[in-house]
Amino acid sequence: MSGGTPSGPSTRITSLDQFRGYTVLAMLIVNFLGRYEAVPTILKHDTRHCSYADTIMPGFFFAVGFAYRLTFRKRVERDGARDAYKHAILRCLGLVLLGVVLYQPGFTATTWTALVEQGPLAVLAQAFKRQPFQALVHIGLASLWITPVIAARSRVILAFLGFSTVLYAFLLYWFYFDFAMRVPVIDGGPLGFIGWSIPTLAGALACDCWKSLGPRKAWLAFLGAGAAIMLLGQLLTGLGPEGFAPPPFWTLPESRAVDHWTMSQRTGSLPYQFFSAGFSLAVMGGFVLACDLLHNHSALFATFGTNALAAYIIHNPVNQCVALFVPTDAPAWYVIASLVLYLGICWLFLRSLEKRNLFLRL
Repeated sequence: MSGGTPSGPSTRITSLDQFRGYTVLAMLIVNFLGRYEAVPTILKHDTRHCSYADTIMPGFFFAVGFAYRLTFRKRVERDGARDAYKHAILRCLGLVLLGVVLYQPGFTATTWTALVEQGPLAVLAQAFKRQPFQALVHIGLASLWITPVIAARSRVILAFLGFSTVLYAFLLYWFYFDFAMRVPVIDGGPLGFIGWSIPTLAGALACDCWKSLGPRKAWLAFLGAGAAIMLLGQLLTGLGPEGFAPPPFWTLPESRAVDHWTMSQRTGSLPYQFFSAGFSLAVMGGFVLACDLLHNHSALFATFGTNALAAYIIHNPVNQCVALFVPTDAPAWYVIASLVLYLGICWLFLRSLEKRNLFLRL
């Protein structure tokens, strides 16, 4: 926990903070609503297709890439390349460690004899095959993966994005899709960080675009490029054996087989990553217009956006606490009232930290 501004006044971009706040708030909403029968399927995670809920996590990676590109160069100028890379690597590893602690390994030692008999390799394989690989761990690993190019020119970042895309496509085709479905993994599993580098690098490139074009031109560029990338994600589904899938936010027919070209968050497939990266870019374009050009902003988004890590850590125990009093078959009005209570409690915690000028960061 640290006092003062979360990353210094020179690095604040209103549209980015507001976009991050929107993403955090949307995450809280869909994570709460997902278990209830009265909630429309578009607001629930879909392991076989892409719902609106599935576009939220890539928004985090997009914001991370945008901010990483912006702040890393400033740190190099201020502290030198060696210290900047050291700080970045330690921060990435810190996020991974925090994620492992929060999500917990998927292993429990019942007796000493059983632990010794399995051996260290078997224990590690079981512990880290599925459970720890969720949002924070993937953010740390994806950020570590792109660190060698985060300060490079835009064309180098674009080339690395292409390399990551081809590599992940090959791994999915070779063995990883079968492994991911057999486990089944969460959010892409152990190698999912390669796919998650796509929206992260898209954010880094968006940062360059924002800086070079300025807000007046960047918002239109974001909308146009976002639409094109979303279309690319949809077109990639056509590479599967059953041809083009229904567009995102639609229901996938139960008869349709799932493969590595299915737009699914479970495997972090390429169609899903590209569509979600384009969706994030287009939404960011709207925030650039509203915030950087028209000078509008939401205090609610600001509270959630400037303390995103604290919001992430706080929201799950609050969610579990409120959910104790909300049956899965509760009527819609009761679910909505419970959602408001849950969001209000989260906001109270974050607003208290904000008023004391305290921001959680690694």
